[in-house]
Amino acid sequence: MSIQSIINHLEQIAPPLYQESYDNAGLITGNPSWEVTGVLTSLDATEAVVEDAVERGCNLIVAHHPIIFRGLKKITGANYVERTIIKAIKEDVAIYAIHTNLDNVLDRGVNERIAVRLGLSELRVLVPKRMAYSAKVLVAEKQKQALLAALDGADISISSVIPVAGNGQYQVALRYEQGREGTLKKIVTKFAPEEEPLLVQLQNKSHAIGSGIIGKLENPIPVKDFLAQLKEKMKVGVIRHTELVHSHVQTVAVCGGAGSFLLGAAQAQKADIFITADYKYHEFFDADKKVIIADIGHYESEQFTIDLLHEIISETFSTFAVYKTRVNTNPVNYF
Repeated sequence: MSIQSIINHLEQIAPPLYQESYDNAGLITGNPSWEVTGVLTSLDATEAVVEDAVERGCNLIVAHHPIIFRGLKKITGANYVERTIIKAIKEDVAIYAIHTNLDNVLDRGVNERIAVRLGLSELRVLVPKRMAYSAKVLVAEKQKQALLAALDGADISISSVIPVAGNGQYQVALRYEQGREGTLKKIVTKFAPEEEPLLVQLQNKSHAIGSGIIGKLENPIPVKDFLAQLKEKMKVGVIRHTELVHSHVQTVAVCGGAGSFLLGAAQAQKADIFITADYKYHEFFDADKKVIIADIGHYESEQFTIDLLHEIISETFSTFAVYKTRVNTNPVNYF
């Protein structure tokens, strides 16, 4: 089983198309053609996580956060990012990051995992993004590379390229954002052999994508009881929160990681409480007595993504071992 096979599966759930423009999800080190010896899931990729992978015979780390977030001009081992990359390359360990694309999917995404732990139902995306659609294209072998290059240049995400037995064609599965239909059709027309035009199968099934999740508890519960449950269910030692302006909680907005940009949406949709992380001092004032902000910490909010990735991979692949890292990568300590 190749690393590319794992990537294809992950990207069916959280396509690269869904990641934010600033992100760096995808294969960061390693070769997609390598045979998988084992997979280690983690929130972060660090030197210690690479060591954990090597000790357990894994040559693929599937992490939530990309170890390379900005361009590197030198790799000399001067900081933890460079040292991690050097170690991964030396040990032939591939690192794959599935970040904001996994944040932005409703089904089996980071925020759904939090919502389920908290017992929320009636889940919907807090701030939907433009819908994405899938398509399948048949292309002759002689036109395949030109088609793939054109799709890539148009920011149309390629999910898979599979040879079709017996006729010298390839089936290209792809995803594209709403409003890109015209661009896709132009590319298809340009690279269609005259004697055998490309077949485009547009599927109208949309994918619920966007930032954050909002849902409801079955019954309202006293706010302090909810905060106690939040600490227990999310394994949080400290919750930083604004004034408890509601006596009870029922409608809950959630964003794993840094989610302050979603506060307005949580307020507009009448959330009683907004659970997220990385709030700055002055940002707490923005609650404005309309909603309770509960900052539970970045690592704490996303730690169960490790379990999620383990489940996504292990339930489909059985020819190699899948482990959850033994390393707690949380850089924040509390005294």
